[in-house]
Amino acid sequence: MQTRAAVLWEPNTDWKVEDIELDPPKAGEVMLKLVGSGLCHSDDHLVTGDMVMPPEVQAELGIQQFPIIGGHEGAGEVIEVGPGVDNLEVGDHVVLGFIPSCGRCPSCAKGKQNLCDLGAYLLAGRQVTDFTARHHHKETGQDLGIMCCIGTFGEYTTVAEASCIKIDKDIPLDKAALVGCGVTTGWGSANYAAKVQAGETVVVIGNGGIGMNAIQGAKMAGAGMIVAVDTNDKKHEMAEKFGATHTVGSVEEALPMVMELTQGVMADKVIVTIGVGSGSIIQDAMALTTKGGTCVHTSVAPIAETEVSLNLFELTLSEKSLVGSIFGSANPRRDIPRLLSMYQNGQLMLDELITNTYDLDDINVGYDAMRSGDNIRGMVMYDHS
Repeated sequence: MQTRAAVLWEPNTDWKVEDIELDPPKAGEVMLKLVGSGLCHSDDHLVTGDMVMPPEVQAELGIQQFPIIGGHEGAGEVIEVGPGVDNLEVGDHVVLGFIPSCGRCPSCAKGKQNLCDLGAYLLAGRQVTDFTARHHHKETGQDLGIMCCIGTFGEYTTVAEASCIKIDKDIPLDKAALVGCGVTTGWGSANYAAKVQAGETVVVIGNGGIGMNAIQGAKMAGAGMIVAVDTNDKKHEMAEKFGATHTVGSVEEALPMVMELTQGVMADKVIVTIGVGSGSIIQDAMALTTKGGTCVHTSVAPIAETEVSLNLFELTLSEKSLVGSIFGSANPRRDIPRLLSMYQNGQLMLDELITNTYDLDDINVGYDAMRSGDNIRGMVMYDHS
C-alpha cells in the first residue's frame, strides 16, 4: 500500500515527509494503522548523530542505517495479520514496545523483557523476523529503515508481533501511545531501577517526557520529598503538578538544597533523565546521593561517549550504586497494560503530558519545540478520515 512517513536521509538534516510503499506482513508480522507518535528525544539522537552506528558495524551487519523512518512511541489498530501470528487479529488495538520481546531468550526467560536479545537490532532498521525491509521510498524504490524496528513516524507500518502489546479497545490510543516509551521508561526508572520506597528523598535531574514520569513514579511509590532539577524554568510548574515538592534550576543549586532538606544525609535515590547523557554529570549526581543510596542513569548518551567523572574512593567507602536503566527496567508485556489500567483508574497522569500535537508535515516544528523546552511531550497525529 502507499502511505506517508517522516524519513531522515542522513544525520544533521531535517525529517522529510515522503510517499512510501509499505509491504504486507510476512510470517510473524502485522500491519498497523497508527493513531500517532510521540516525539521522543531518542529520535533526535539520530538527527544529531549521537545514535549513529559506526560504519564498520553497519558493514558487519550488512545494513545501511540511513535512510530511516523515525519514531518509536506509538499505538494503533491491527489491519492485517501475517502467517503464524497467533495472539493478534484484525481490529485489535496495540501499543508498540520500542524493544521487541521474544519471550525465549535468557533475558526474557528471567523476566527482563527490556533486555531481550532482539534489542541488539534496534538501530539496524529492519524487520527482526528476517532482517529485510517492508518500507520503501516510492519514487526510488530504495529500502527504508525503521527506528527501533517499528518506525512510528508513518501513518501505517508493518512490524513484528514481538513489538506489539495488545490493550483494551476502550483506552484512547493517543494516550496509550505514550506508554510505548516515555511513561514506562520514567515510571520504571523510579519504581524498578531506583526502587523508590515510601518516605525517601528523590532527585530527578532533567524534567522532560521521561523525567516527568520519573517524578510521578516516585510520587506513586510514596517518596517523601521529590526535588526536580531542570535548567528550563518553564518546566518547574509542570514538575510540581506531577509530584515534585521542590524545584531548582541546576545540579549546583540542588546540592545545598538537598543538603539542607535532608540535614546532610542527601537523597536516597537520584535519577538522571537529561536529554543527552554526559559523563561529566555523574559525579555531581553521585554527590547528591546518600551513603548506600542509588543513582540511576536513564539518559541516552552519544554512542562514542566513554569518559565518566566519578570519584571511585567515594563510591567504595560510601557504598553507593550507579546503575543504568533502559525502558525503565520494566517488563513491557506486563507493565504497559498495568500502567494503562492505572490511567483508567485515575492514578496515572497521561493527558497532562501532551503539550502540543502536530500534523506529520509539521514534525520538524514539533522537534524545535522539544529542543527549546516548550514541550513536555509533543505528538504527531495522523488523520485517517
